Amino acid sequence: MRYLLLFACLVVWLASCGPKEKTLGELNPAAEGFDFANSDAAAIDLADSIMHAMGGREAWDKTRFISWNFFDRRDLVWDKHTGRVRIESKNDSTIYLVNITTGEGRVQIKGQELTEPDSLRRQMLERAKNIWINDSYWLVMPFKLKDTGVTLKYLGQDTLRGLPYYNVLQLTFQNVGRTPQNKYKLYVDIHDKLIRHWAFFEESANDTANFIRPWDNYQTYGNILLSADRSDNGGPKRVKVDESLPDALFTEF
Repeated sequence: MRYLLLFACLVVWLASCGPKEKTLGELNPAAEGFDFANSDAAAIDLADSIMHAMGGREAWDKTRFISWNFFDRRDLVWDKHTGRVRIESKNDSTIYLVNITTGEGRVQIKGQELTEPDSLRRQMLERAKNIWINDSYWLVMPFKLKDTGVTLKYLGQDTLRGLPYYNVLQLTFQNVGRTPQNKYKLYVDIHDKLIRHWAFFEESANDTANFIRPWDNYQTYGNILLSADRSDNGGPKRVKVDESLPDALFTEF
């Protein structure tokens, strides 16, 4: 009997020494410069739950090419691993080939490549990066909740336009991006942890939102969830995720 007890204790001890399952927070490390000091623990936990519900950090990191249309105004293709982006703007017949990491690229306007003056080309490439910052945020914001300069606050549960209660997550920014004065409130489903609505405030001090829009119609693209073709007919449409695309897409008009 004594030997049986010793064996049982050994099994329990060995089990306790095994690898521990990582928490959602450990699976979703924050970017350098994320505002831990002014973010609260409940908000960070909620952000980690959202990332998990969207497919997880590993799946997001491995996702390579994302293509989408933005409000029927322009088409974008983004190579996440290299920073290369192709933007075709319909309204002004402009094609941008830009690397958002290096700032290098080419611009074609109405069939003619812009080569000089160099200052104008740089200005256009900076404009392309601004377009990507805006348009990509409308699509992949749930994966960027712990980015550099982001501050997260959990605002408790609240209703929205008579709909069921949501967990409300507030995002503000510190000296990052093109519009650090902005604020967002995200209305997160209590059960599945998916963002269902977002409210945009042009100034963080404002109490009234500039808009409140749905974040719905989630579909699986590759190994992640994305919200597109939304019920208000706004934002990203015709989304695709690819493992490979022709290199010429980012180098040739």
